[in-house]
Amino acid sequence: MASFFRFRGRLADALPRRGVVSAALAALLIAGVAATAGAQQYPNTTFNYTTELNEATTHLWDSLIFWATIVFVIVQVGILYIIFKFKARPDSPEPKHVHGNTTLEIAWTAIPAVILAFIAVPTVKTIFLTQAKAPANALQVEVIGHQWWWEFKYPEYGITTANELYLPVGRTVNFKLNTKDVLHSFWIPRLGGKRDLISNRTNYLWMTPRDSMALKALNGSCTEYCGESHANMKFRAFTVTPEQFASWAAHQKAPAVFGVAPVIVPATATSGTPAAESTSKAGQVGPELANAAVPAPVGFVFPREKLDPSSMPTAKPPSSISFTAGLAGDATRGQAIYSRSSCIGCHKVTGNPMSAGVIGPNLTHMGSRYTIAGALFENNTDNLVRWIKNAPAMKPGSLMPAIGNGEYNPAIKAKVTMGGLSDQQIADVAAYLQALK
Repeated sequence: MASFFRFRGRLADALPRRGVVSAALAALLIAGVAATAGAQQYPNTTFNYTTELNEATTHLWDSLIFWATIVFVIVQVGILYIIFKFKARPDSPEPKHVHGNTTLEIAWTAIPAVILAFIAVPTVKTIFLTQAKAPANALQVEVIGHQWWWEFKYPEYGITTANELYLPVGRTVNFKLNTKDVLHSFWIPRLGGKRDLISNRTNYLWMTPRDSMALKALNGSCTEYCGESHANMKFRAFTVTPEQFASWAAHQKAPAVFGVAPVIVPATATSGTPAAESTSKAGQVGPELANAAVPAPVGFVFPREKLDPSSMPTAKPPSSISFTAGLAGDATRGQAIYSRSSCIGCHKVTGNPMSAGVIGPNLTHMGSRYTIAGALFENNTDNLVRWIKNAPAMKPGSLMPAIGNGEYNPAIKAKVTMGGLSDQQIADVAAYLQALK
């Protein structure tokens, strides 16, 4: 749509300033471009009928556009009539001046009032509908905005996760919206509805994904400027069947499945699969462990083949973060390193008594997630080791400090020289996190 407006501006500059023919040509060309743009499909469009909230707002939009179009046509016809009727002609007398025409003044006051009534009534009706309380049996989801990532809690199930949201179709979900710091705004475009997260206040937003939305991967984002990484504050929403949601919830509530045997993954792996899948994939483990028993996830995980390409991040780590090529990580060693590192002060891993932090994202089942860093990067080994090594370099303003030896840490405004991790230790920690299924 932005390209359409740029085209319209360039077109207006190129056309002559005078002439009805030029104006008509411009209108026809603009209408053609708008029609072409409208025919395209956009993965983040909000003009759907996927929830009752989306349906109500889309219907309101259609109504407003309908009445606005009628007003536009009437006004443009009137303008063209005046242009032709009162066009200056040689030797034409001065037109009659009209002042204080009571009938005319009443008309142009009453007509807009009637038009506004046609706009106000459906608008107020939609506001009352979207601000009403959610049904009592709605699925409760607590949404907590952080700079710059999303925390999701399901109090009914005792689940806490980060940046990936699972929703069952056919059941109303009631989002309780809060922020831990500055203002944020929660939005899943394809489900409709957008509401702000305001300090010292709780907002609510509810909707019911239609059955037709089963097995859909949807983009979500923050749409209220919240700092330097506002554009990097994203998340994914997966709409699944009630049975799939129940399976996912049951597994998320349990401690992460982590094999006793060490799992070795090349640090240069660039597989497009989630980290949880890549750790157990044949050919990606050391030859001496090819037949090791590595537990697979027992709960539902959204299938990769159902992912829309638009729902997978394409960002790459900056070239300034180097990493030893071909280095392999050991998950058992990684668990020990992680459990005595500064990571445990911020992150929680259910089943690891040393890791009980609540400042950063919950990592209990991180290995089965598709994204990391607020859904900015795909969850693969290349991205993960570099994220652990220098998170602020990958995501400006990240509160997670750089912990790789020799990396510049903006929190202390100096390079990491003491207490940092070597590339081998980082590879081990990454292997451990990838094994958390």
